[in-house]
Amino acid sequence: MRNSFCVMTPNYNMGSLLAETIESVLENLRDGDTYFVIDGGSTDNSVEVIRGYEDRLTGWVSEPDRGYADALVKGFARCKNDYQCWINSGDLLLKGALDAARMQLSNSGADMIFGDDLYIDEAGKVIRATNGHVEDLKNFMLYGGWTPLQDACYWRSDLYLRTGGIDAGLRYAADYDFFLRASLVGKCKYVPTTFSAFRQHRGQTSIRGVNFYKQEREHARRSQLRTHGESGLSGRLMAAYYWLATRWRVRIQGAQRNAPALKGLSAREIASYSNK
Repeated sequence: MRNSFCVMTPNYNMGSLLAETIESVLENLRDGDTYFVIDGGSTDNSVEVIRGYEDRLTGWVSEPDRGYADALVKGFARCKNDYQCWINSGDLLLKGALDAARMQLSNSGADMIFGDDLYIDEAGKVIRATNGHVEDLKNFMLYGGWTPLQDACYWRSDLYLRTGGIDAGLRYAADYDFFLRASLVGKCKYVPTTFSAFRQHRGQTSIRGVNFYKQEREHARRSQLRTHGESGLSGRLMAAYYWLATRWRVRIQGAQRNAPALKGLSAREIASYSNK
């Protein structure tokens, strides 16, 4: 089917939250869309949860891997759809998210779109709405080290191939590395749409390995700077400007969208939330 999506969910020992993620994706799928759950050999009840949905999944696997990036590489190798995205176990796609992304990708001519999400606690209650807006994704990433909201990013399969895909060797900052390379070779556009809910929970890779994430992100950024960055005074000015701009948007612009009407909503209510 034209303009169909391939959705991936990497999972490891997140059985307690996995069903909510799977259900939020299944409610978004249309004819021709595909959905894969790639489990890293979980020792909790994850496989039991997956088996409960296997007749509605395109495919799934449970075997040891090197982390979520390795899982995504295995998953996207199965993808034959026009568009791609991933939603981590524990996170949620909001109602109509894929339809909105499908329309934006089709109408904008962008290779990748990125938008907004909700930030929820472990119990699924909304803490705040997060603003993913930047005008120039490439420079904010290359010079400021900023990362778009992973769960609110959607791209064309062709872009994935042109970038070389996810780096399976990265354990923490594979999202930053991939989106940075996507911004360097493709047309990336912000859309003011709240697509998803990102859940804070115990054991989260982005929290548990925050220092390792920063190290991998900086290595990826400096590697691309050597090839794509400005040199000399121009490069130093760009670095100073986007460093300040990134810190400003994190502190000021992001704080402007605290979604008071949504704060405290439950996961079930979040899944029914749609953009007007």
